[in-house]
Amino acid sequence: MELNKIYRHRFSPDDVDQMNAVWRVLTEAFFQKWVPENSSILDIGAGTCLFINNIKAQHRVAYDLNPETSKFCAPDVRFLGGDLIENIEFPMKFDCVFMSNFLEHMDDSDAVLKMLGSAGRLLRPGGKALILQPNFALTGAKYFDFIDHKVILTDKSLVEALELEGFDVEYLKKRFLPYTSKSALPRSAWLVCLYLKLPFAQWLLGEQTFVVARKSGGA
Repeated sequence: MELNKIYRHRFSPDDVDQMNAVWRVLTEAFFQKWVPENSSILDIGAGTCLFINNIKAQHRVAYDLNPETSKFCAPDVRFLGGDLIENIEFPMKFDCVFMSNFLEHMDDSDAVLKMLGSAGRLLRPGGKALILQPNFALTGAKYFDFIDHKVILTDKSLVEALELEGFDVEYLKKRFLPYTSKSALPRSAWLVCLYLKLPFAQWLLGEQTFVVARKSGGA
């Protein structure tokens, strides 16, 4: 698929600006607690760099097949991409890898396992994978409202895939964020902060699952 064409159609510049404001709050109020500021982190499928530009870390690297992603990277975020992840020479092993709304774009379940295996090989001993993933068990048929969604994943199948690739799941939040950036999650900073403090709102609106998994065998 032509990634540039898809994402230009899906997200306007205004959409990206609004999502960046949301992700600034999400990283500071939630995701940062999983990422030490002296760590190294790789954002796999970085897209418009909403996560990697806002997370605080000593070394930040964005990976994406779409070369246009490099245009969104902050000055101190290194971009690597334009090729399959297994073909790229990465500059280091990472403390954390992050994936958001990414695995559903794989061609099939074997490709999901292969991607998780590649992520594991890029982690230092004891490194962690942080995965934010739409959950078919919660979204139902609208999971396929996007033309490039291919693989069905639920919280249970995601956990199974991680375990098969040598990860131990340490944290699972089945209902976290709404399905898409165009869903009901408010876009002002204070309302996003309020949403994160209200478990009932997450239970009501959350259709994405968040998982933290440690690579087995690490200290």
